[in-house]
Amino acid sequence: MAFINQLIFLGALLALISILLGQISSRLGAPLLLVFLVLGMLAGEEGLLGLQFESYETTFAVGSIALAIILFEGGLRTPREVVRLVFWPSLTLATVGVLLTALCMAGMAVLVMGMHPLEGILMGAILASTDAAAVFMLLHGQGVAVNARVGGTLELESGMNDPMAVFLTLTAVHVLQMGAATSGWYVLGSFILELVGGGLIGAAGGFGLRWLLQRLTLSAGLYPVLATAGALLIFGGTNAVHASGFLAVYVAGVMLAQAPYRAQQVIMRFLDGLAWLAQIAMFLMLGLLVTPSALLADLAAALALSIGLIIIARPGAVMLSLLPFRFNWRERGFVAWVGLRGAVPIFLASIPILAGVPNAQVYFNVAFVAVLTSLLVQGWTVGRAARFLGLEVPAAAPHAQDLDISLGHGATRELAGFRVQEGARVLNYDYGEIDLPRQAEIISVIRDSAPIVLFRETRPKVEDYVIAIAPPAEIAGLHQNFAYHEADEPAAPAGFGEFVFDAATPASDLALMYGLQLGADAKGQSLGDFLHDRLGDQVVAGDRFKLGEIELVVREAKDGRIQSIGLELEDTRVHLPVTRALRKLKHPMKTWRAFRRLTGV
Repeated sequence: MAFINQLIFLGALLALISILLGQISSRLGAPLLLVFLVLGMLAGEEGLLGLQFESYETTFAVGSIALAIILFEGGLRTPREVVRLVFWPSLTLATVGVLLTALCMAGMAVLVMGMHPLEGILMGAILASTDAAAVFMLLHGQGVAVNARVGGTLELESGMNDPMAVFLTLTAVHVLQMGAATSGWYVLGSFILELVGGGLIGAAGGFGLRWLLQRLTLSAGLYPVLATAGALLIFGGTNAVHASGFLAVYVAGVMLAQAPYRAQQVIMRFLDGLAWLAQIAMFLMLGLLVTPSALLADLAAALALSIGLIIIARPGAVMLSLLPFRFNWRERGFVAWVGLRGAVPIFLASIPILAGVPNAQVYFNVAFVAVLTSLLVQGWTVGRAARFLGLEVPAAAPHAQDLDISLGHGATRELAGFRVQEGARVLNYDYGEIDLPRQAEIISVIRDSAPIVLFRETRPKVEDYVIAIAPPAEIAGLHQNFAYHEADEPAAPAGFGEFVFDAATPASDLALMYGLQLGADAKGQSLGDFLHDRLGDQVVAGDRFKLGEIELVVREAKDGRIQSIGLELEDTRVHLPVTRALRKLKHPMKTWRAFRRLTGV
C-alpha cells in the first residue's frame, strides 16, 4: 500500500514539475518534449531520485495507449481542406519516404557499426518515421506559423507513417528470427493488411463514432469519454486483426472531423488536455527507462547515425518523394529539416528487446540518442528554420471558447460564447456591422451582468460577453473577431506585401496603376483569378508570383481560394540569411578574394 501511495505521489510530482518547467522552456525556445524526456532521466536510476524502472512491457503498453490518444487528437485537429490539399504528398512521404530513409540508414548502420545487412534494415526501420507527438507539438508550440501546404504535409505525414515503420520493424525482426523461411508473399500481405486494413477500419470507425455521437443523448461530460473510448476501441480492434492501429485511430480522428458532430468543442478541449497528459507520461517513462551510462558504449556510432539521419537520409528521401508535387525548394528544405524524431523510434526499439533479438539493447541505445539529437538540433530550431527560409505566415489568434452548448440531435449549429478582449477587431464597429463567418449570428450581448436590448446598434466594449450561434467548424473563425490583438502588432511577417488588395480587385486596375503587362488572357479577370491561373487551384497563404519588378503574395486563402493579396514592391526576402548565403555562393571568386584580404592568405 505504501509503495502504491509513493508511486502516485512521485508520478503526480513529476507531471507537475514537467508543466512548470515547460513554462520556462517555452521562453527559451526549448522543445517541451525534450524537457519531459530529460526530467525522466534525472528522476531515473542514475539521476537525482534514483527510481529504478526497467519494464519494457509496461513502456510498450503505456506508449501504445498514449500514442493512440495523441494521434486521435491530432486527426481531429486536421482541417478537411488540408487533407484535400496535401494527402498525396503526405502519403508518398509516409510510404516511399520512410522506405528510402530506412534503406539509407541501413547502409549507414552497416558502414558505421559493422552490422549485418538485415540488422541494418532493422536499425533503419526503427529510425525511419517521424513522430506525431513531436511534430504536432513543435509546429503549434513554437509561436511560428508556416503555410498550410508545408505544415499540413508534416502533420499528415507524421500521422500516417507509423504503419510503414512498424511494418518494416516487425518484418525485419521476423526475418532475423526465421531466416530464409520468410515468404515474400507473407511480407506483401502483411504490408497490405497494415496499410489498407488500418485505413479502412479507421475510416469506418470514424463514421461510426460520429453516428453514435449524433444519436446518443448523454450528460455533457460523457461525450468526451465516449469519443476517447471509441478511439481506443478502434485502435485495439485494428491491432487485434494485425492491421495498423496507429493509422486507424488517426484516420478515425480525421474522418470524425470532416463534418460537425455533437459536443465538438467539449470533446476537443478534453482531448487536448488528455493528449498533453499522454505526452508527459510517455516521455517521462521513456526517460526513466534509459540508463545514461549504458548509452556510452554506442554513443559515437549513435551520434554518427543521428547526424546522417538529419543531413543525409531525411533530406534525400524528402527531395525524391516530393519531386512529383508542387513544392518550391524552401518548402522542401523545411519539410526535410522538420523530420522530428520522438517517442516512436524508442517505442519501436523496444520491439526487438521484447522479441529477444540478439544485441537488442544496441537498437534502443541508438534510437534514444537519435531522439535526443533530433529534439536538441531540429526541435530547438523549428521557428528559426521557418524564418530562415521565409515560410512564416500570419498566425491565427489562439482561441478558447468560454461556452459551448450542443443544440441536440440533427442541429447543424451550436451556441458559443466569447469575451471581447483588448484590441479586438470588433471594437471598431457596431455589433450589427461585424463581418461574421457564414451561417454565424450574434444572438445576445451581456454587459455588466445584464443583456443589452438593442445590441446591434451598440459599439462593443472590452469585457462584453457575446453569445453567438454558428456551425462548429465556423466557431474558431468567429472567435478571431473577439480575440486579443496588440495595437502595434504587425499585420504579417516581412515580405508579405506592403499593400493589400481584395481578390476581387480587377487585374487591369493593378496593371494600370503599376504599368504592368499582364497579357491578353488577363483581360476581365479579377486579381484572384489571375493568380489562380498561374498558381493552380489549391493555393495557400504565402504562395508568390513574380510579376516584373513586383511580387504578388497570397495573404489569405480559404478552402484553396484566394481571399486577399499583398503587393511587394521590394522583395523583402532578399534580407533573409539563406538568400544572402546563396548570393555569396553564386560568386565564389569574390568570396574567396574577400577571405584572402581578411586573412592575408
